[in-house]
Amino acid sequence: MHQDLPTAAANTIASSPIIDSAMSLEQALDGSAAPESITSQLILLDVLYYSFDGLLHQGQLLINKQIKDDIIAVFDTIRQNKFPIARAIPIAHYQWNDNLSMAANNSSSFCYRTIEGTNRLSHHASGNAIDINPLLNPLVWKEPYQDRPNQPQGAIYDINIEGTLHAQHIVVRELQKRGFLWGRNFQRYYDNHHFQKNIPAISS
Repeated sequence: MHQDLPTAAANTIASSPIIDSAMSLEQALDGSAAPESITSQLILLDVLYYSFDGLLHQGQLLINKQIKDDIIAVFDTIRQNKFPIARAIPIAHYQWNDNLSMAANNSSSFCYRTIEGTNRLSHHASGNAIDINPLLNPLVWKEPYQDRPNQPQGAIYDINIEGTLHAQHIVVRELQKRGFLWGRNFQRYYDNHHFQKNIPAISS
């Protein structure tokens, strides 16, 4: 089982973080329809962050091993700047239902699914995308689709609310510096919680 703690967080463990997720790799993959060629590329990463209660929490992200160093560095930035993360729990906890995960404001990575409305696999399906505080950073449709509901439904994007991302935000800049594309720059909608990185295919 692959489980790693960020090196920069080693001295923080003594403060006894609140555990939001303590799955095994097998539990984090339970029920996934992904083929072994994909699941063999995944690792379960323990991450530390401050949540909205102001306390240190420990969650987990199921990610592609090729973005491990990126995510460790990003969560170092998140923690050092006390940017609040509501929770980080592998989406198996939500029965692989992305809508339930988003409604819970859950930050997550791997989810074997297609892009809604298409038959194309999402970057989440290979674990090289991450969603951050989706309830505060919803997908908002651009013209002429603006009558469609935000995702998650009922969510409002307001950069003045703590835990919300914007173009000059240090977390956004750190992800972009590491080669991640921010979903806010998509053509048909602003996917404010979504970041993805193109990674080379690895043959099994």
